[in-house]
Amino acid sequence: MDLIKIKDPGFLKELSTTELEALSDDIRQFLIEKLSITGGHIGPNLGVVELTIALHKCFDSPKDKIIWDVGHQSYVHKILTGRASQFDTLRQFKGLCGFPKRIESDHDVWETGHSSTSLSAAMGMAIARDLKKDDSFIIPVIGDGALTGGMALEALNHIGHEKKDMIVILNDNEMSIAPNVGALHSVLGRLRTAGKYQWVKDELEMLLKKIPAVGGRLASTAERVKDSLKYLLVSGIFFEELGFTYLGPVDGHNYEDLFENLSYAKKTEGPVLLHVITKKGKGYQPAENDKIGTWHGTGSYKIETGDFVKPINPPPAWSKLVSETVRQLAREDERIVAITPAMPVGSKLEGFASEFPDRMYDVGIAEQHAATVAAGLATQNMKPFLAIYSTFLQRAYDQVVHDICRQNLNVFIGIDRAGLVGADGETHQGVFDIAFLRHLPNMVLMMPKDENEGQHMVNTAIKYDNGPIAMRFPRGNGIGVPMDEQLQTIPIGSWEILRDGEDAAILTFGTTIPMAMEAAAILEKQGVSVKVVNARFIKPLDDKMLKGILSDAMPVFTIEEAVLQGGFGSAVLEFAHNNGYHNSRIERMGIPDEFIEHGSVSELLKEIGMTVENVVQKMKILARKKQKRA
Repeated sequence: MDLIKIKDPGFLKELSTTELEALSDDIRQFLIEKLSITGGHIGPNLGVVELTIALHKCFDSPKDKIIWDVGHQSYVHKILTGRASQFDTLRQFKGLCGFPKRIESDHDVWETGHSSTSLSAAMGMAIARDLKKDDSFIIPVIGDGALTGGMALEALNHIGHEKKDMIVILNDNEMSIAPNVGALHSVLGRLRTAGKYQWVKDELEMLLKKIPAVGGRLASTAERVKDSLKYLLVSGIFFEELGFTYLGPVDGHNYEDLFENLSYAKKTEGPVLLHVITKKGKGYQPAENDKIGTWHGTGSYKIETGDFVKPINPPPAWSKLVSETVRQLAREDERIVAITPAMPVGSKLEGFASEFPDRMYDVGIAEQHAATVAAGLATQNMKPFLAIYSTFLQRAYDQVVHDICRQNLNVFIGIDRAGLVGADGETHQGVFDIAFLRHLPNMVLMMPKDENEGQHMVNTAIKYDNGPIAMRFPRGNGIGVPMDEQLQTIPIGSWEILRDGEDAAILTFGTTIPMAMEAAAILEKQGVSVKVVNARFIKPLDDKMLKGILSDAMPVFTIEEAVLQGGFGSAVLEFAHNNGYHNSRIERMGIPDEFIEHGSVSELLKEIGMTVENVVQKMKILARKKQKRA
């Protein structure tokens, strides 16, 4: 089938099972070819081809609300709703978003990039449906990994209590980004092997009614029989006890099985949970064979071999540099324990886990729990390292405030993917952490200029004993600087001058230092002398150096790859105000007050005006104003 010609999913109603199977093959081949060029979430989408087609055949989107949890499994949904022609632009600047996007299509009824939100959103939609007296179906699709999130469990509890009509699809592929962990995962494992209890229960009830003379009396006790039967046939009736009718497990790649169970679910009153077993990466052998999450989301790859297209001999990845430095220090300090919320692969903790299996804890998709586990460890004089993406740290904000900072506990937070991350877009840009951490008492926040300084900051964080400390680092690889053999500690709150100057000063850190240095070199040739400062400690500031700069009446320009409101530049403005430098000229550059969509980091920086050219232009204006005052 020519997928480009698909405008809406209505055509599926007329297709036979044989035709649907052919369509499944066409979609898989399309995804494998397109994503080999653009990259993207190949494994999750190959696993939900039949499930997505079945949902769109059995329901009437967008009247019926199909809600994708996390959203990286929505590629097939996008194809069926008329967006196949845009896949050449997937996750690219101004192109097709890799997650559901409400402005893209009426069929995208919920936007998400973080897991465990679909059930709560579905409950809100179900309440609105009933208040408006609509007759639509609400169908959240949630993975077994996302079900470990506390928010999902809260929603299950509420949905079961309220008995709202809803069909929850539990897409069980035994993996999220990495292999799933936890007791709930074990419950699902037992359910996978328990067979269908719902059909046996109904058949028994029907048979009882057919027995002459005693059938009626036996049927009147059917509820007790059913209750006994569920405990007999299914190990751990988790969902039924929460108030759901449990159906399954169902083969998520068998259309007849899917249609039969979806039809039954549509006729069942109250909340239903349909347990669907799928194979992540189905139809592409390299992705099917993946056991650790490598094919969850990828860059470009060679279709024939499954080899990823990577640069030759790149500098070390930031995640690996940080985790391996922690691993090195853990050989000397038995108190070091690593914790991650379902990101052992992304945070490159495999090496740490293999060497120190009893000191590595993947808590699953449970960021709040991860932060407080780290806090609990710290109360016992351990040295917890919490490896977490900036975008996911947002989810543990209260725990950082209440459990870590308020108790002034020695937790080292490694904030991965800080700054713009590119193709994953607005749900994943790590640009808010400075603003939501800087104002917390006891918190130390820093970011290195390169990987050599990065390893020293890790050592500094582990050796620090006066409370919480966080280190931001970007996605991707370092810049290839020589690495010191001996680890050092950096004085807390100390900045360094990278280039001296007299006419103005640029204060920046991390990924924007090269921009500042290049701008300063251009300005030097134009007769403007600019000091460039590596403001590596975002909190505390280097009071002594900053007072020296402001006392010289030197105009200041701050640059940060983070939101301006409440950010590093705001801290400098506050410092000037609080210390009486009321005539200081301070300008700021950073992320504006908006969500930044997907695209390459360089394209996004250009789009928001964070370029060398703009730095040069603004610095020339600042320097002229100083000369006029002189």
